[in-house]
Amino acid sequence: MTEEIIVIEPGDERAQKIGKAIGSPMANEILQILAGGPKTASDLTDLLNIPMGTLKYHIDNLLEAGLIEIAETRYSVKGREVKVYALRDQLLIVAPKVMSIRSILLKYASLFAIVILASMAMFAILPLLGDTGTLVTEPASFQADRSAGGEGASILAEKAPAPVNGPSPVSIIAPVLAFFLGGCLVLLILFLYETYQWQKTSPP
Repeated sequence: MTEEIIVIEPGDERAQKIGKAIGSPMANEILQILAGGPKTASDLTDLLNIPMGTLKYHIDNLLEAGLIEIAETRYSVKGREVKVYALRDQLLIVAPKVMSIRSILLKYASLFAIVILASMAMFAILPLLGDTGTLVTEPASFQADRSAGGEGASILAEKAPAPVNGPSPVSIIAPVLAFFLGGCLVLLILFLYETYQWQKTSPP
């Protein structure tokens, strides 16, 4: 068999299963015996002088951790299935998670893109959420002049401002710009902090 190289990180699920499997002296004895060659469960119980139930508990843990495997399956004279256990041909390397400055930059570049998309979506949605329109009404004195039929009323009527529909562009841009700049500021602070932590933990 070709030796398999497996890199695991401290604290991950595989490392926890391995720690549980080899935490017992009995499990280590099983591994030492299997290092000499494949064995059946009956072989192991005879060599270790332990009950089958105890052996099965440790075998299940070692199988779940990936430290041993079922090399083959045999059948007894009575037709009963007999499993043969062996050590897995593998090299386990426990190493901390490595994060490079490139991975940090890629992470925050993607977050910056999300902020941009959110700002664009906000710019498109805000006009739909604004008022349907604000009608500019005439002053009371101007209405009185018009009712009197004065000539000045018709001139002022032509100069009266038209109704204003929807929020103004300035009222839309202001909150969008504030959201965008606030998101950029938060990302910058997080980026500087994570870069500082990376510099502290990285080897000199």
